[in-house]
Amino acid sequence: MDLMVWRTFVTVCRLGSLSAAAAELHHTQSAVSRQIAGLERQLGVPLMERHARGVRPTAAGEVFRHHALATLNEADRAVRAAREAGDGAAFNRPLTVGATPSLAAGVVPEAIRALLKETGSLRWSLLPGLSAPLHDRVVTGELDIAVVTDAPPGLPHDPRTERRFLGVDGMVVALPVDHPRAGGGPVRMRALADETWAEDNDGSAALLHQHAARAGVSARIELTAADLPGKLALVATGHAIALIPGVLTRGLRTDVTTVSLVDPPTRGVYTVVPRRDPHPCTAALLDHLATAFASVRPGHDGVTSGPGVAADRYGPKVR
Repeated sequence: MDLMVWRTFVTVCRLGSLSAAAAELHHTQSAVSRQIAGLERQLGVPLMERHARGVRPTAAGEVFRHHALATLNEADRAVRAAREAGDGAAFNRPLTVGATPSLAAGVVPEAIRALLKETGSLRWSLLPGLSAPLHDRVVTGELDIAVVTDAPPGLPHDPRTERRFLGVDGMVVALPVDHPRAGGGPVRMRALADETWAEDNDGSAALLHQHAARAGVSARIELTAADLPGKLALVATGHAIALIPGVLTRGLRTDVTTVSLVDPPTRGVYTVVPRRDPHPCTAALLDHLATAFASVRPGHDGVTSGPGVAADRYGPKVR
């Protein structure tokens, strides 16, 4: 099959529009339509369907898109590897790192700063996201490394990736600075039973509900934010309190403070890299990530966030 046609199909799926894909690929819309139709004839199944705002893949199309994207990325890596072997420019290869928002806010940039001191000039990018999608982007070759957590729904096991355990991060409660419990010691979940909570993702909400259930109370999540900064904004303005990762404690905005929980919910932090064709800087970056994560110790959450901590619980497997 012609990989150019595969690229056209993947582009149409990404943009959701034949005309937008045609403009990006410098084709005519009719040429794009013919390529998609030809691909459907080859496979014997419909791959695209129209809707009010454009097109989207069918169930068969979505399955094909996933494998096509992985194949295209593998082909790109093959071309890149051959060129790098020819000119000795392996370390000129751009580094693409994915990380959950809390880890992208401090741990990962710190590790990359240490890496750049060793390598000198290096093109790199940092893409925040949730753990499961980031893992999938490592599999498809879109990311060279992802720094993720095993918060619900957990991480998938995939033989195409290699996982490294960095440590345990204890969750803390974010409060507005004028909250009655600001500046106090660790609290039990029961003491927060009457509070209004804000959440920004299902994984954090699941941790909160699980911790509340163990305490015999319920957590009233009445406000939903689009992202972590939005959740902290709701806290800062007094609308709610929120469960946040302990790694954020040192870099919080000045109108937000934290209080630790007795026996807090925790999450394991991991790196995920492809087993095949890893970036030349992968090994060094993994070491710097371990160092950066070990240096993040909130100091009041009851959990030491360093490599090897609770290894029996988190190291060999993911919950």
